Amino acid sequence: MLATAGIVFAASGGNGDHGGPGWVATDTYRVMNFIALVLILFFVLKKPLKQFLGDRIRLIKEQLDDLEAQKQETEKKLAEYNDRLSALSQEAEQIIDQYRQQGENLKEKILQEAQSAAGKLEEQARRNIEMEFAQAKLKLETEVFEKAIEKAEEKLKRETTPEDQEKLVQEYLTKVVTK
Repeated sequence: MLATAGIVFAASGGNGDHGGPGWVATDTYRVMNFIALVLILFFVLKKPLKQFLGDRIRLIKEQLDDLEAQKQETEKKLAEYNDRLSALSQEAEQIIDQYRQQGENLKEKILQEAQSAAGKLEEQARRNIEMEFAQAKLKLETEVFEKAIEKAEEKLKRETTPEDQEKLVQEYLTKVVTK
C-alpha cells in the first residue's frame, strides 16, 4: 500500500512547484490518483473487510441466540419459581387452616374441661354447703336441747317439792326391784 501511495504521490507532481502545467490539470491528476487509490484499496480490502464484517455479524447473531436461549431458560425458571411460590402459598394456607382447626379443637376441649370442672366444683360446693348446713342444724338443735334441759331443770328445781322427790324415789325403787 505504501508503494502505491508513493507512486500516486510522484504522479501527482508532489514537488511543491506551482509553475507547472496548471492548477486544474494538477488537481485533476490528484483526484484521479485518489480515485485509483480508493479503488485499489477497495479491491484489496474488500475480502478481509467482508470477512471481518461477516464474522462480526455472525458473532452478534450467536450472542443474540445465546441471549434468547438464556431468556427462555430464565423464563422457564421464573415460571417454575412462580409455581413453587404458589404451591408454598397454598401449603402455608393449609398449615394455617390446620393450626386454626387445632386451636378450635383445643378451645372446645378446654371449654368442656372447664365446664366439667365447674360442675364438679359446684357439686362439691353444694355438698359442703349441705354438710355445713347439717352441722349448723345439729349445733343449733344441740344448743336448743341444752337450753331446754337447763330451763326444765330450773323449772323442776323451782316447782319440785320434797314430797314430789320422795314419791319419785319410791317409784324408781319399785321399778328397779320388780325388774
